[in-house]
Amino acid sequence: MDGFASTMIEADTGAALTPTPNDCELPRIRAQFATFNEAIDYAAKSEKGLNFHDMRGKLERVYPFAEMREDALQMAYRLIASGIRREDRVALIAETGPDFAALFCACVYVGAWPVPLPLPTTFGGKESYIDQLAVQLQSSDPVVLIYPEEISEMAGAAAERQGCKGTSWQDFAKLDAPEAELPTASPDDICYLQYSSGSTRFPTGVAVTHEALLHNLYGHSTSMNLGENDRCVSWLPWYHDMGLVGCFLSLIANQVSGDYLKPDAFARRPLAWLDMISANKGNTLSYSPTFGYDICARRISSQSNVEERFDLSRWRVAGNGADMIRPDVMQSFVNAFASAGFKASAFTPSYGLAEAVLAVTVMPPGEGIKVELVEEERLSGTPRDISRPARYRAIVNCGKPLPDMEVRITGESGKSREDHQIGKVWCRGPSVMHSYFRNKEATDDCLVDGWLDTGDMGYTADGYLFIVGRAKDMIIINGKNHWPQDIEWAVEQLPGFNHGDIAAFSLEQENGEEAPAVLVHCRVSDPVERVKLREEIADKVRSVTGMSCVVELVPPRTLPRTSSGKLSRAKAKKLYLAGEIVPIDLAA
Repeated sequence: MDGFASTMIEADTGAALTPTPNDCELPRIRAQFATFNEAIDYAAKSEKGLNFHDMRGKLERVYPFAEMREDALQMAYRLIASGIRREDRVALIAETGPDFAALFCACVYVGAWPVPLPLPTTFGGKESYIDQLAVQLQSSDPVVLIYPEEISEMAGAAAERQGCKGTSWQDFAKLDAPEAELPTASPDDICYLQYSSGSTRFPTGVAVTHEALLHNLYGHSTSMNLGENDRCVSWLPWYHDMGLVGCFLSLIANQVSGDYLKPDAFARRPLAWLDMISANKGNTLSYSPTFGYDICARRISSQSNVEERFDLSRWRVAGNGADMIRPDVMQSFVNAFASAGFKASAFTPSYGLAEAVLAVTVMPPGEGIKVELVEEERLSGTPRDISRPARYRAIVNCGKPLPDMEVRITGESGKSREDHQIGKVWCRGPSVMHSYFRNKEATDDCLVDGWLDTGDMGYTADGYLFIVGRAKDMIIINGKNHWPQDIEWAVEQLPGFNHGDIAAFSLEQENGEEAPAVLVHCRVSDPVERVKLREEIADKVRSVTGMSCVVELVPPRTLPRTSSGKLSRAKAKKLYLAGEIVPIDLAA
């Protein structure tokens, strides 16, 4: 059996665990099923499956697809006995583990719509989490919320506020499971609802059909040439589309074994992710937003045993997406881990969104990260000030559209634009969402004649897509456009800052005019140095925008993030204006 370096790994109980293999005799089918039910049934014929590890990367639980299917059927019978029917919503707190995996598949068997919802994070408190859950429960209107026992108090409070039933999956598993007839699924049935990581205040659940899901999974696996001996290693949360679709559902539909580290374990010990990749004797597929690579590169910078500890030579696809891709961060990762065998060509940039299931474009394997330098004035659509030297930003190539996916760039009039002309990114194809659940207005706003307005700005060149930023994040001051990431990245060049330490947005001043503002994590304790730091930041922002700005130093870990770990500029601005983010008093 191939797989991990040691085929016999001791668990805490003393029992020997054997990871599921990379390959088996069952012929691989790349997601070419009519429904996801069929995909589950077929995967269960293989010896492959899911493998769950503790925070040190030690194997704790082996979960073959066959066992998952049997558990899912028992859970399906319990759902039916509990009164759950076709098209009912079942909200599931998406903890990485066998319970969620079986419950998600059980809902699919019943024809109910699973709704993955986030776990509590270190950002915000108990009440904030209850509020977020309650809002998403109100939107999805589930019959029941099922959650891990450890968060019963918070999850139960959210369920009670919404008026739906709440139960832990430990209690749910104790219910009777009389065998019952399961409905037959159709390709155009809704398979699940996906809430994007930013869906908190005005949540919109993306309704994904079986056909759309499987088409995207087929296109994604084809684009990255999924083959024999491939294995997935992931720490991504299962309530985010990259983790749920790319690193859980895809493994079932494409019969791939996977190894998992929980997201909170990655946050505490990020290098355990690379330890797991190093132990894999197959070809590794593993994905992360930019900040995951950044954390690992920074964490290893002070260590000298890189080539002794890690072997990243078999990391075939190092996927990158879910946020703006930073070429400087990617280069830092290469510099940090090249001696461990990591190849820059393994980087596989992509672009996607929950409204298209997962992926819209993927870089062909082996091409790595390619960038184009573009004048910032062109990016913002404003005339260049010839009195100032030209400034450039490196824009990352996010690859080519998936099979049967069309991508076009549109101007304000809705007409398509030529190569290297910046505009709104629109896409069309079989994996574009069915609708936003019970939100016709929002659906009609973004779906036009089958085309999805992604809300992102970018351009195409020779069949490749380049993403510039989110249209709604644009800072417009005195008629001039500025991208917040340009401001944030400029400030990050100052010593002592990490990726995600700065949030940029616009603020209305007392005179009614808009001005750029930045909230910055401050780790400096000396009052004199703090004042000096604020002046340096102001100078840096002025060099980018040509304007004076509002600079507020805030305590570390103050800036809010989405459930997938991305900086939330909109929420940062809201909390700041509401007085919930309190700047450091420089006079103290």
